[in-house]
Amino acid sequence: MARKTAAKGPKASTYLWEGTDRKGAKVKGELVGVSPSLVKAQLRKQGIRPTRVRRQGMSLFGEGKRIRPADIALLTRQLATMVRAGVPLLQAFDIIAGGFENPNMRKLVAEIRAEIAAGNSLASALRKKPKYFDEMYCNLVESGEQSGALETLLERVATYREKTEALKAKIRKAMTYPAAVVVVAIVVTAILLLKVVPQFESVFASFGAKLPLFTQMIIDLSHWLTEWWYVAFGGVLLFVVVFRMAYQRSAGLRHGCDRLLLKLPLVGVIQYKSVVARFARTLATTFAAGVPLVDGLTSVAGATGNIVFRNAVDKIRTDVSSGMQLNVSMASTGIFPPMAVQMTAIGEESGALDEMLDRVAGIYEAEVDHMVDNLTTLMEPMIMAVLGVVVGGLVVAMYLPIFQLGSVV
Repeated sequence: MARKTAAKGPKASTYLWEGTDRKGAKVKGELVGVSPSLVKAQLRKQGIRPTRVRRQGMSLFGEGKRIRPADIALLTRQLATMVRAGVPLLQAFDIIAGGFENPNMRKLVAEIRAEIAAGNSLASALRKKPKYFDEMYCNLVESGEQSGALETLLERVATYREKTEALKAKIRKAMTYPAAVVVVAIVVTAILLLKVVPQFESVFASFGAKLPLFTQMIIDLSHWLTEWWYVAFGGVLLFVVVFRMAYQRSAGLRHGCDRLLLKLPLVGVIQYKSVVARFARTLATTFAAGVPLVDGLTSVAGATGNIVFRNAVDKIRTDVSSGMQLNVSMASTGIFPPMAVQMTAIGEESGALDEMLDRVAGIYEAEVDHMVDNLTTLMEPMIMAVLGVVVGGLVVAMYLPIFQLGSVV
């Protein structure tokens, strides 16, 4: 009952304070607490005589700033460092909260601190925030608290989060540039069709001659887009919305899209290697933390990010629970690269499975990094060529009648 009462109490907030220390010097800072009176009590315990305590206001734009996975990774690394240095959890959260500029992140840290101050464990406090801390994260923290090795487990989780986010950033880097150029190409083409082509059409009308087929096709396309642009825009928007809803509800569609993504040229190879790296990194982290292999595979299935690999990991978990070796089951799925399977087999035989899986993850993360750099280099001339064909084709279509003006006259 005491815990329920604490949970329904006032939420923790960040307070700005001013006061004087034991030597009479003026000091000020920030402190997380549930009320001004409790903040003043904390300051007095630190030998500070508070003269002013007020709740920190939220800025207009800062309130809507969402918490990113990179923020959680940074929080984990800072917490691991604090615990390793022997700083008490409550004090560690006070220090960490002051280091974040994002108000929502400070609020999250304050709420976790309030749960711990109410007598809850760190793992149970994190479980109340499933949006930011998944089951694997909470299980590893709980394992660390129970074994007395919280700092070690937090460092493992921090390393896992940092490497996972770095891998995702590399994939986004590979996708962002082509997507941006495609959007620019669509916008430029639309402007040419809506604004430039009609100007040329008025000039062509004075020629009194039949226009070339290519030019006539571009003019017809311009007419259609001018009259029905809202239909085209609405159709694209409707397709995106319907596809997104269908993707979320249909397992078959997700499976087909994920399988297709793995088969795409260049991008598919990067996606495949990144999924293998996530599989190895997640399994290495859970196994090294003392989590049973079958339970670790449950976390791995959700971390792969691809339903094809998720189904394969589910099969591996069933095989391993029935006594089959991990490497044999991985080979039977037919989707894992031979090197990953062989290194897993070596790790099982030598009793260093976590170390070998770490090496597998490192190898494939390095390959993804190298391929992303190469892809970016290769995509630049390819995209410029596509832009040249699209924009240049429109320009040629508009000048073809002028080239034939001599024969018309």
